[in-house]
Amino acid sequence: MKVFISGGTSGIGAALANLYLAKGYLVAICGRDLQKTVIENGNLTKYEVDVLNVEMLQLYVLDFVQQEPLDLFINTTGSYADDVARKIRYNESIDMLQINILGTINCFEIARKVMRKHNQGHIVTIASVSGTLHYPKASLYSKSKRAVIQIADAYRKALEPFGITVTTIAPGYVDTQKLRDLNQQNLSKKPYLVSQEEAAIYIADAIVKKKELYVFPWKMKVLMKFLSYFPARFLDIMMYKKAKWMKND
Repeated sequence: MKVFISGGTSGIGAALANLYLAKGYLVAICGRDLQKTVIENGNLTKYEVDVLNVEMLQLYVLDFVQQEPLDLFINTTGSYADDVARKIRYNESIDMLQINILGTINCFEIARKVMRKHNQGHIVTIASVSGTLHYPKASLYSKSKRAVIQIADAYRKALEPFGITVTTIAPGYVDTQKLRDLNQQNLSKKPYLVSQEEAAIYIADAIVKKKELYVFPWKMKVLMKFLSYFPARFLDIMMYKKAKWMKND
């Protein structure tokens, strides 16, 4: 089985790479900086590439599959900046839009072209639980991840007749180094926190079961469902206060 993981050099992507390597699968990972990864395995191939560089990304995917079927493509890349509790710079906004939306589309386009040759395969993209909740003043990050959910839904509709499965993962808080760096190493205010390894197990199980949209952990899923019943104006105020409270100064 061949698995390609974009953003697989760290965080959830690296945890998934380790999980699939432990199963004996052939795994490829890519990221902007290969120095981030500490994974060494004879079944692992590494590529240094940005998901925004669609030509090079496609070249590396083709190099990995070598005319064989690509069984699984997982896009774990993402960009985050807090634009609720503080004002963000223009370049931060554009970076989020490009990586979270354009990067997602690039991954779908490359994966579906390779998988269409064999009329089989599974494409997985990582969104966020925040993207499942809709209210006018949601953060740019939440809106970009909501867009990811909709993009995946469209590709699912388009690719299903050709044997290609699409799964969207919407995780809650995952204990990654990136999350720690964004919060001055203090995650005490992050509810229902799960480890990278736990997240990888949840995701792999959802992939096996071919879930369309999978939200985890279950407590976060219940919370989001509960919040969805509140008026948008109330959510605007509550989420702003939550963001201010969570910000570690």
